[in-house]
Amino acid sequence: MSHKIILKTPSEIKIMQEGGKKLARIKEQLRNAIRVGARASDIDKLASSLIKEEGGMPSFKMVKGYKWSTCINVNEGVVHGIPREDVIFMKGDIVSVDVGMFYKGFHTDTSFSVGLDTGKEGDLFLEAGREALRNAISVTTAGNYVYDISYSIESTLKRFGLSPVRDLVGHGIGRSLHEEPEIPCFTSLPREDTPMIKEGAVFAIEVMYTKGTADLVLENDGWTISTRDGKISALFEDTVAVTANGAVVLTS
Repeated sequence: MSHKIILKTPSEIKIMQEGGKKLARIKEQLRNAIRVGARASDIDKLASSLIKEEGGMPSFKMVKGYKWSTCINVNEGVVHGIPREDVIFMKGDIVSVDVGMFYKGFHTDTSFSVGLDTGKEGDLFLEAGREALRNAISVTTAGNYVYDISYSIESTLKRFGLSPVRDLVGHGIGRSLHEEPEIPCFTSLPREDTPMIKEGAVFAIEVMYTKGTADLVLENDGWTISTRDGKISALFEDTVAVTANGAVVLTS
């Protein structure tokens, strides 16, 4: 694992915080638009419009070959789902939305999952992800290690009997959408063999998990990554800056 972290100045973090607040507003409006009968393509069009209104650009359209403002996944879809017109949300679905915005030279990135009448079991499944993200953010402080973030996510999910995704990771973020270091949802190295967190670091901390095994498969569209066993998945992500006053969530 690379120990490289591109640190930001306080003024750069301030710009990212401004962009992050805008993205947080967009996220809330997207969340409110997800309902039974809505189409993934409509959510994507709304995201494009809102990002433009906020004075930003869709980060994901800056990724080579990707033409949409969001990635939208349903149920067994984990990440990178194309927001197609024929994806219509149904009762019982878990819908995951990932959206990023480029603003004044910097990216911010955030994800959320919602259940459409999924009942107590679905509520508990989603609460596990929210709790894992909260716990991960709480240890994102100078002097700790990336290991501490990963361990926090992994231990929270396992307490709920869920599997952290192992083939995908969170990441540093700033002038590029994906920067070093990688922020896994699991531990594989000794604590001191992972990067030490420093003031000025900005991470896109992403909790990705499944109800079954962690094995994934790439779908025929060349983008969508799904669970191999067809079990449900969800993700929760915020962009988090490490400051002298601790972790600051930029996208909430």
